[in-house]
Amino acid sequence: MRPGAARGAVADAPTRARVVRTILQAGPSTAADLAAALDLTAAAVRRHLDQLVEEGVLEAREQRVRGTRGRGRPARVFALTEAGREQFDHTYDDLAVQALRFLSETGGDEAVLEFSRRRVAFIERDFTRVRDQHPDLTPAEVLARVLTEEGYAAGVRESPVGPQLCQQHCPVSHVAQEFPQLCEAETEAISAVLGRHVQRLATIAHGDGVCTTCIPDVPRSIHPPQHPVPHPVPHPEQDPAQNPEQNGASA
Repeated sequence: MRPGAARGAVADAPTRARVVRTILQAGPSTAADLAAALDLTAAAVRRHLDQLVEEGVLEAREQRVRGTRGRGRPARVFALTEAGREQFDHTYDDLAVQALRFLSETGGDEAVLEFSRRRVAFIERDFTRVRDQHPDLTPAEVLARVLTEEGYAAGVRESPVGPQLCQQHCPVSHVAQEFPQLCEAETEAISAVLGRHVQRLATIAHGDGVCTTCIPDVPRSIHPPQHPVPHPVPHPEQDPAQNPEQNGASA
């Protein structure tokens, strides 16, 4: 990009942000609607819209017309894509961080951990339901499905020491950077429903690409013998207490 073009893009950023926020608040909008709402010319709005569509923030659709459609091409409306909506997730992250800071200041770290445990209560709540609905799945696969239903995009891959639970997305990763109790509670819940110790190998909150939890294979338990092994009984001839002649001789 040429220096002049780069400066232009930076200068246009606030206006494009206004365009995106207006669509977020008003819903899919035409260029004419946006020009009127933002007090811009139609040509200026279209330039910003074209750039936002190219960046994948917006998508153009045909406007739905109720009743009989008139002559000519229907007006296009511009709507946010999923990528466009994700730009606003950080606002909710900031709110969550502020709330947890207040909770930490007023109730301490234990209060934050208790909140984190309540947040992941769905793991234990839904595990049995999903397991009963899909009896062919392994426990790790059941857990992955439970997490995926909550937006974690989880899957299972095998390793030499046992399955690994891999979460490709974490809805609270930005908040967990400051409050690791969120990750700790999640690991506790995973361990509880699987009935075994698990180990976190990587987390998105710490900068890793995937949250990875190792679920070691449990070795077969060694059952104790049904009858206790009798202790050897000393022979009377070898027991000084029961051989007075030997006692007398030794005396």
